[in-house]
Amino acid sequence: MDIIGIILRLTGGLCLFLYGMNVMSDGIQKAAGDKLQRFLNFMTGNRFIAVLTGFSITAIIQSSSATTVMVVVLVNAGLLTLTQSIGVIIGANIGTTVTAWIVSLIGFSLKLSEMALPAVGVGFIFRMVKWKHRDLGDFILGFGLLFMGLDFMTKSMPVVGNNFDFIAMVSNLGFVSYLIGMAAGAVITILIHSSSASIAIILTMAFNGVVNYEFAASMILGANIGTTIDAALASIGARTEAKRAALAHVLFSVAATCWALPMLRPLLALVDFITPGAMTPGIINDHMVPIHLSMFHTTVKIVNALIFLPFVNPFASLVSLIIKDKKTEIAAPEPYSLVYASGKNRNTPELNILRAEKEVSDMAGLTLSMYARFSEVLRALRETDNKQAMAAALKDELKQKEEYADDMREQLSSFLMECAKGHLNRRSERRISRLLRVIADLEDMTDECFSISIILEKSVKKDRMFKEKEMEALAPYVKLVEDFLGLVKENLGSAALLPDTILNARKLEDAIDESRDKLRKLSRKRIEAGKDVKIELLFIDMVRRIEKLGDYCLNIAETVAG
Repeated sequence: MDIIGIILRLTGGLCLFLYGMNVMSDGIQKAAGDKLQRFLNFMTGNRFIAVLTGFSITAIIQSSSATTVMVVVLVNAGLLTLTQSIGVIIGANIGTTVTAWIVSLIGFSLKLSEMALPAVGVGFIFRMVKWKHRDLGDFILGFGLLFMGLDFMTKSMPVVGNNFDFIAMVSNLGFVSYLIGMAAGAVITILIHSSSASIAIILTMAFNGVVNYEFAASMILGANIGTTIDAALASIGARTEAKRAALAHVLFSVAATCWALPMLRPLLALVDFITPGAMTPGIINDHMVPIHLSMFHTTVKIVNALIFLPFVNPFASLVSLIIKDKKTEIAAPEPYSLVYASGKNRNTPELNILRAEKEVSDMAGLTLSMYARFSEVLRALRETDNKQAMAAALKDELKQKEEYADDMREQLSSFLMECAKGHLNRRSERRISRLLRVIADLEDMTDECFSISIILEKSVKKDRMFKEKEMEALAPYVKLVEDFLGLVKENLGSAALLPDTILNARKLEDAIDESRDKLRKLSRKRIEAGKDVKIELLFIDMVRRIEKLGDYCLNIAETVAG
């Protein structure tokens, strides 16, 4: 029963620690969600800025696993290149040391019980009061819960050391102990899916004398390997570039362990030399032990980054050589597939919205390509003899793209609804609502494009093709809508449209409405003059559907403008 009680107390403390870390992370993300996107905008070809970005995001959300998973999905979505992603991964690996420093500097140096409960109380009050700094309450509440969990684990660890003698045995076997410690650290991290939490456990064990200094350091190296599991899982079923980003993360972390493990004693000697405050050998509850281990963790990460940073491009080439391009990805288009892990979307909701915006922009590009293709065929029909074959080919092509757009709408809507389950600030909630409306409008536009191709094929098939004058009158009208679609596509990713852009959008809509009225009048006059009524009805139907595309464009522009 004693062993079961120990395990339950440790599990409760760990769960409270993890929950507190999640609440604290959510509070920071809600307060600084827009700033996360500004960090992402810095991810240019400059590897140093990419490293800074990875470090900053990981320090904010307190999870290198969440950062690297998002890097994989952003690469998969085409928002990041492989070279950029490597820089971000390097920065994320350094950023994950922030949690270790918070735990080691505060968690073992101060009386946690005196800090944690007041923080929970203050955070809860801040969270309940409806004011602009409400997100700060989540941060303070999470901070208190995190250190309450750490306090429970700290108090339970001495009992673990007294009841599990085999831990002491495996801690004194020389290099074999290092290998066992590395494996143990990797397994713990894989099981709880958080290197920050596993390192907090390791620091607590070392602080309470459950494991010795060197064994704890080897466990930290193992935790660096275990944290790669999430990125590897996120790359399953993804595109080649995303798999390469995941492999880069794995190789980077494994390489750090490969060179640091054989040099463990010299590294620890260096850490002891550069870290102020000496440890007292054999003394349990020495608060300097976690600080020295945090310095060891940071030193390994920084040295590994300095080794890799000058060779980012060759490293990217090596990863590309290992995972080669698949011919199937260059061949015929496959059904749309948005790969995402349901649970992971809630860890970084702000970054997921950015990914969704990229996908919606691609959907707008698909819509523009469908309409541009119709416009191209409409011009070419006047110069070809095989009109039926050309019109039928257009209909088949747009039908395939329209079905692809249907899949996009379904999966993107599901993705955004999953993101909405996360803890978002009000601005992000509005962004998701706007994106859902834009997706619906874009999918309706693809339906209209397909319907136009059906009208065109019907007019050709029944030998009711529009005459030269009708085609000449239609051409500027078609071009106006194409320009409007281009304007929407260009500005869809903007946080807010400029007043000039909105004004331009409304002018285009007015011009489209004016052209529509003129074309209708011309068609009615032709009917009164005795022209073929069925041809004119087809013409009016096409004009009406093209004008609806302009209406959708204005709806999207006004939706984006908020």
